[in-house]
Amino acid sequence: MSASSGPAGALLLPPATERPVPFEIHVPQAAIDDLRLRLSLVRWPDRETVDGWSQGVPLAAAQSLVDTWIHGYDWRKCEARLNRFQHFRTAIDGIGIHFIHARSPHPQALPILLTHGWPGSVLEFLDVIERLTDPTRFGGRAEDAFHVVVPSIPGFGFSDRPTAPGWNPVRIARAWATLIQERLGYARWVAQGGDWGSAITHAMASQRPAGLLAAHVNLPLVVPAIRPANPSEEERQALDDIEHFLDQMAGYADQMNTRPQTIGYALNDSPLSLAMWMYEKFWEWTDNRGRPEDALTRDQMLDDISLYWFTGTGASSARLYWEGVGSTIRDNGFFSSARASSDPIDLPMAATIFPAETFRPPRAWAEAAWPNLFYWNTVDHGGHFAAFEQPEIFAGEMWRAFSAFRGDASRQ
Repeated sequence: MSASSGPAGALLLPPATERPVPFEIHVPQAAIDDLRLRLSLVRWPDRETVDGWSQGVPLAAAQSLVDTWIHGYDWRKCEARLNRFQHFRTAIDGIGIHFIHARSPHPQALPILLTHGWPGSVLEFLDVIERLTDPTRFGGRAEDAFHVVVPSIPGFGFSDRPTAPGWNPVRIARAWATLIQERLGYARWVAQGGDWGSAITHAMASQRPAGLLAAHVNLPLVVPAIRPANPSEEERQALDDIEHFLDQMAGYADQMNTRPQTIGYALNDSPLSLAMWMYEKFWEWTDNRGRPEDALTRDQMLDDISLYWFTGTGASSARLYWEGVGSTIRDNGFFSSARASSDPIDLPMAATIFPAETFRPPRAWAEAAWPNLFYWNTVDHGGHFAAFEQPEIFAGEMWRAFSAFRGDASRQ
């Protein structure tokens, strides 16, 4: 079954039933033509009054990206890459959930559930799926293999857009457990996430659903409830990370935490607004030398932006901030979520710290929050979009981190 598009260009998806329904992704040409027409009619603002990115995306960078989007970008290539994997939709807790399911050719593979964040998508993991399912092709061992499950968060991509409040990380975590246990029948599994995927993975780890052996994150949400009186140098750096984020980087979160519907009009109606809202984060959160293109290719970024555009999920994805942060504690970002959850997580937990991540806590904070911390590593390259930016490093971290939880998974 193929997905199709409505008159406004938003994707119409196959109905979701309890039994997973396979489908192929296809955006009608009319939707692609509509996007190009809208981009050709952009009314540009004045140039920024400073050099660099301190006022946001520079006009020249914005115009260059849009020119590529119109004249040098081919969505069909992204579509073909997506369709190399099997896509499904299933109904869980009253909503249609999309997921990629890639089984390994190796019989002892361990199931792993990978969760993306914002402004990411399942596209973040396309370059790691085969490294995880068939590691022997990439310098790994057969015993490193995973069966890979990559769902789209409700309100993102090919999952349904919630029509009522309540789809926060805690509820999503429960849905993920239903997906992997009941819909796919996996009895033993592990989980990984970054950004909102980290918040959802933390929630799963707290819930400890049957069969979840361990979890790994590349954004550890471990912040002491009380600020250290005499912080070490590593603690001081982490505290500085928090303050810098709140003072200089949280404007997008303030808006989506409090008024996601208002920004949603721009994100849903204007491809330029959507692109710049996301492109800025690809600059600010990646391991780059001043340009987002140092870390991700133009095609990678436009693939992700186009996915949001064609699925009409600019507004619905923004609401996750209101659900996950704004509707509960009315504060900025993941750091507040971490402070709000003071109960230790007893599930075996692991983390990899990437050098350009927005927040890099010391191991001691993780040890205090996670009594069963079993793996902690710092790598040399990469940022907030770890799998997207550094698929080889990311896959290697998964191989190493979960090696202790292998056993015989062939009876899944």
